[in-house]
Amino acid sequence: MKQKLHPSTLCVQAGYEPANGEPRQMPIIQSTTFKYTTSDEMGRLFDLEASGYFYTRLQNPTNDRVAARLAALEGGVAGMLTSSGQAANFFACFNICEAGDHMITTSAIYGGTYNLFGVTFPKMGIEVTFIDQNASDEEIEAAFRPNTKLLFGETLTNPGVRVLDVERLARIAHKHGVPLIVDNTFPTPVHLRPIEWGADIVTHSTTKYLDGHGTTVGGAIIDSGNFDWEAHADKFPGLTTPDESYHGLTYTKKFGKLAYITKATSQLMRDLGSIQSPQNAFYLNLGIQTLAVRMKHICESAQQIAEFLAAQPSVKWIQYPGLASDPDHALAQKYMPDGTCGVMALGLKGGRDAAIRFMDALRLVTIETHVADCYTCILHPASHTHRQLSDQQLHEAGIDPDLMRLSIGLEDPRDIIEDIKQALAAAGL
Repeated sequence: MKQKLHPSTLCVQAGYEPANGEPRQMPIIQSTTFKYTTSDEMGRLFDLEASGYFYTRLQNPTNDRVAARLAALEGGVAGMLTSSGQAANFFACFNICEAGDHMITTSAIYGGTYNLFGVTFPKMGIEVTFIDQNASDEEIEAAFRPNTKLLFGETLTNPGVRVLDVERLARIAHKHGVPLIVDNTFPTPVHLRPIEWGADIVTHSTTKYLDGHGTTVGGAIIDSGNFDWEAHADKFPGLTTPDESYHGLTYTKKFGKLAYITKATSQLMRDLGSIQSPQNAFYLNLGIQTLAVRMKHICESAQQIAEFLAAQPSVKWIQYPGLASDPDHALAQKYMPDGTCGVMALGLKGGRDAAIRFMDALRLVTIETHVADCYTCILHPASHTHRQLSDQQLHEAGIDPDLMRLSIGLEDPRDIIEDIKQALAAAGL
């Protein structure tokens, strides 16, 4: 019986097992193309009749090994890397949606994803309904239509840090014959494995904790292999009917549980080309190796800092699921008992002006667009990542105009607290 490995072991060992004399560290296969000795061998690859490599835009050994490591961590059957988290969310949904279709998403999601779904998808003929993830079952179910193809959410929302009730939303999605797709960027599979709670497809911005060092932009899609596309064949013709661009091949019949990822790779990546470079995949792999260690330290530090901030008279409100006072604390204990992430949201008395004065006074903590890496950083979404949204849209997305997103890194939490103290004083708070 094969040993079931823990996440910290999978971070180091999964996806790559060198043979005698091969590199211990996963190598970079920095080549655009691959050699074959006969025309027939190459032709079989193009017809999806054989597995192998012929052009890095579709597949590359380095990328595939890293994707396999992520699939093992998430408990999925297969994965693929993309050039960014945005590309991952786009591919994950567009793989089963097309013009004339409809999808549902929670509204409290990253601003870039909000725009992808709310602005770009309608231009492609895909209608999108935004829902409150904490609405009742009846309210959420009312959003479904005959042409609804999926339900999407973030396991921990960016920037509001609200916890998604994955099990409940999976149950609702499956009742209506569609998959639940979740972005699991903030908790990472070290702290939450959504597939175990019913999610069907998991996405990541690998740019964040998975890389962890702010060096590589990338994304990933992991398929659980659990959703029965054939049982809802009329809803998903792209997977269950012949693809004429591959001589009438039907993905579900040919590839079974690998149908979804195979289609995303052989059709979407073929046509749209948002591949992650092997060099970036190599850096990502290095980050994943230390993921479990980093997440433990970051979550412990974040808990200390959140408790400090919650006790400050100048802090008007704070959202961090690790706090017993947080409205999502019970959900966090259910899904992420070992910790959530290092990101928290807070507002200061004095609103936007106070937030700007405070951020400008920080010395150790830096103002960055980034989040979830080894550096502690802060952002004011209404002025930065979400500045394209109106105040009404901000509220619909669960973002107060005074919200600051604070992301705790690997520094000593005592030093971060001291920096916050001096910045509050300098801002007159």
